[in-house]
Order: sequence, then C-alpha cells, then structure tokens
Amino acid sequence: MYQIIQQHQDFIVINKSPNVHFHSQDGTAGVVAKVEADLKIKLFAVHRLDTPTSGLIILAKSSQAAAIFTALFSEHKIQKFYVAIAKGKPKKKQGGIIGDMAKSRRSMYKLLRTKTNPAITQFFSQSIDNGLRLYLLKPLSGKTHQLRVALSSIGVPILGDELYGGEAADRCYLHAMALDFEYQGERFQFKQLPQIGTAFLNPLVEQQLLDAWQTPADLPWPK
Repeated sequence: MYQIIQQHQDFIVINKSPNVHFHSQDGTAGVVAKVEADLKIKLFAVHRLDTPTSGLIILAKSSQAAAIFTALFSEHKIQKFYVAIAKGKPKKKQGGIIGDMAKSRRSMYKLLRTKTNPAITQFFSQSIDNGLRLYLLKPLSGKTHQLRVALSSIGVPILGDELYGGEAADRCYLHAMALDFEYQGERFQFKQLPQIGTAFLNPLVEQQLLDAWQTPADLPWPK
C-alpha cells in the first residue's frame, strides 16, 4: 500500500501504491488512515493523489506543520513532478497545457478554452517504444484530475486511465515522482521512480528518468 521514504520531526513522505484510496471509503482504510494506524500518530493531509495514481505524498505531523505546508502549496513554493505513459502521438511533444477546468459526466472533468482560473501544466515527452511515449509533467496548479485531463486534451490519454479514454492496462500510468521545496530554511528534494507497472519497468523508461530527466527542477521547462 505504501513505503515510508522520509521521516522528519514535522512531516513524513510516503510512496503510495497505485489503486489505493487516499482517504478511507467504501469500508476500506485509505492510505492516510493506514499510515496513522501503523505509526500510531495523528497525521494531517496537505495535498492528495487520485486513487489510481502512485507516488510521493507529504503528510504533516501537526496542525502547525500542516498550516506551513498549506501555505507553501498555495504560494506554489512546492514543485511537484510526475511521470506518465500514453499511447499515440501528441499534438505537441513539449510545452504548456492551459485552460479552465469544469465538471463533465461520470465524475470526469474537461478542459475549457477559457483561462479565468486555469489549470496550468508544463511537460516534456520522449518516445520509448511500441507507440508509447513517456511524459514528464509539472503542474503549476493543483486541480482535481489536472494531469489526466491535460494529456487527454492533447489527444494522448494516459495508458490505463480508462475514465479519460486511455487504453486498458495493468495500471493507470501516472506517478508522482519528485518533490522539491524549502521547509524552515532547509531544502528538501525527494525522488522515487515508479516501481509498479510493466510499461514503467521498461529499461528505456529508467534510462530517461536517470539520465536526461535526472533532476527535474533544473530542466529548462517549456512555457
């Protein structure tokens, strides 16, 4: 269900498995409740991941730490980097995807042409094989389903994300890979490569993530 990546006196960072609920629902304990039970402490969620998405999550150990992290997120001072795999050729191989988001049908969201309060996503992509491309994504806003909607909007829904038209697969291929932020004057950088999913375990994926995309925060991100 999860791995503990870092224990700090004020927070912990975990790596959530795919298809695990963030909050408890349907009679099943979510990942936050599970970590609380295992560590026997109260934790405070300061951001979240969709059920099908795997990867890094920060959980605060006190309301005071949670308030600091909430402010950092609202001020866009925490950089988050995701990797995804999708089938097909995108309308553009790198750049920005910008637009307001609105609720659609079946718990879905859609990207609009308006930009009143837009979801903003920057991305790079690289061909791997068999018609698949690897995407490195940097959301500059924190909208529900933002990255899933963004890739779907450029014609390449995420592999395994059937809600948004992705081809069926052994998992939804979206993973929160890296975090970069300053907390109380100290810089923290966390990176966790995806460990679950046949397509993620392709050697070409690992090569790209450990070579060209080794330090996402330092890349010349396209607008």
